[in-house]
Amino acid sequence: MPIRIAAFNVENLFDRARALNAETPGAHQDVLDAYAELNQLFERETYDAASKRDMLALMEALELRPPRYAGPFALIRRIRGKLVHTPRGGEPMIVASGRADWVGWCELVTEAVDEIAMMNTARVIRDVAADILAVVEAESRPVLRRFHDLLLPKVGVAPDQGYRHLMLIDGNDDRGIDVGLATREGFPIGLMRSNVDLRSPSGEVVFSRDCPEYLVTTPSGEPLIVVPNHFKSKFAPGRDGQRRANEKRRLQAQTVADIYRRLRREGHDNIVVLGDLNDTPDSDPLSPLLRGTDLKDVSEHAAFTEFEYRARTGGRGIGTYGKGRDNEKIDYILLSPALFARVTKGGIFRKGAWPGLRPQRWDVYSELTAPVHAASDHHAIWVDLDL
Repeated sequence: MPIRIAAFNVENLFDRARALNAETPGAHQDVLDAYAELNQLFERETYDAASKRDMLALMEALELRPPRYAGPFALIRRIRGKLVHTPRGGEPMIVASGRADWVGWCELVTEAVDEIAMMNTARVIRDVAADILAVVEAESRPVLRRFHDLLLPKVGVAPDQGYRHLMLIDGNDDRGIDVGLATREGFPIGLMRSNVDLRSPSGEVVFSRDCPEYLVTTPSGEPLIVVPNHFKSKFAPGRDGQRRANEKRRLQAQTVADIYRRLRREGHDNIVVLGDLNDTPDSDPLSPLLRGTDLKDVSEHAAFTEFEYRARTGGRGIGTYGKGRDNEKIDYILLSPALFARVTKGGIFRKGAWPGLRPQRWDVYSELTAPVHAASDHHAIWVDLDL
């Protein structure tokens, strides 16, 4: 029987860290880097003079100033104890001597996603009509359930056409950008395995979110292993930042390749690795996965063509981000050979993405009249299999 599998980076369903909506990638990355470094300093057992100077510098960079220590993109959440003191007429000073002296953390400020954008996200999910949908950058399982129950009916999704099973395992990113899985009635999610705690030989946490493994059974009784993913962002400021981002993404690709080979050794033939890998097919960081395994990129299949929109992108039209150019392909559906042989068609659904104006590159929903109304900067990718 035909089944449809899709992946879609929704870029948050209801609430998104305000820093991620900054006008330029560099601006938001500076905020995220400062936020992460400040929290790392907070976790130190002892705060020496250098640590305290660095904390104050990072707090200033994030505009965390007295009396509230809340800036436009971040705030300090203090539960008990005291971290900082500002004497009358003086400058703030760190008074905690270490982690044991206070309980708290730095937290990112969130803001609501545009309402029209939320509805367009629901329309994309409705129109892609996948039986198995990998959702990237969802805030949590309760949020995923709430979005499903509240918004999908508003765009005409009947109860029996929605998703019976919704699963999301909290990952390593506290900005609300996890990966989840939604499946229809008849596609139960069985055994699940999280890889959230995998570490490299140097002790580094491998996955920015998680790389969960889901066993999904199809109505015909055939099992599928579905492995959603979201790799480290391709963008990082500075030469060293870019190098570290590339190394992280390569580590993630190598680890997913190892997971895939282990699944094959365990006797699984039907395996799907999918999601936002944040790099292009010819990149070195993705090579351990794309060229080091027998996984097949569905966009290389002869039956992979574009449907449900009029493409004006030029080239092959395989881009899944931004303007949809070939060098903007960063979202994937990778299939084991057994599944690749059963592909009947596939494509990229762009109707919820901003098409530009001169020229308008594809047809969109009538409600999408400005970039802020886009369901996502990413385009959904899908494949039909005869299972």
